[in-house]
Amino acid sequence: MPSVEPLLEGFRRFQAEYFGDSAGLFDTLKQGQKPGTLVIGCCDSRVHPATLTGSQPGELFIVRNVANLVPPHESSPTHASVAAALEFAVLSLGVQRIIVFGHACCGGIRALMDDSAPADSALARWLRIAAPAREHVRRDVAASPQERQRACEKAAILVSINNLLSYPWLRERVDDGRVLLDGWYFDMEQGALWGFDPHARGFTPLVCPLEKSR
Repeated sequence: MPSVEPLLEGFRRFQAEYFGDSAGLFDTLKQGQKPGTLVIGCCDSRVHPATLTGSQPGELFIVRNVANLVPPHESSPTHASVAAALEFAVLSLGVQRIIVFGHACCGGIRALMDDSAPADSALARWLRIAAPAREHVRRDVAASPQERQRACEKAAILVSINNLLSYPWLRERVDDGRVLLDGWYFDMEQGALWGFDPHARGFTPLVCPLEKSR
């Protein structure tokens, strides 16, 4: 059984940094939040958006789920966690940028590609959101299994961006420039960050891998 003490010690470090005598950030944040960016990321324990971007508390509004997916708009959803977060972030908090933040070595996308989740499971139903990405890769990408996995991880980001545009109130804000949509891909094998470029119709480097000394 993992000890809880490392988590408590981590909170003590957080407490000392943000609630010590010289810290005042939460004096402002306790009055309310005003993040400029919504990040839709994966719940993978290796990929924490705030850590990867060096963001401070209050800077990012973060939604995390398996494989960083956005369901398409539904007129009468029963339980709409992602949709509710979108509405709150955009309509109530006024975020101006939404980033769909995918990554390499994604277990959810691997399960999608391998059809390894039980057909009647919650995971399988959730991953069906990204089925168009899988079908695109199976149909159009002739490569090694690892390369096909990476291609599906990137294609799933685009599926989620397209699904974001199915929300009429969000599409209106994107069309008139009030909200920007980005697709980012963290290559954890290389330590690099890629972004989708609609003009190039593909992912291009935002932050290249570090040059390693020999």
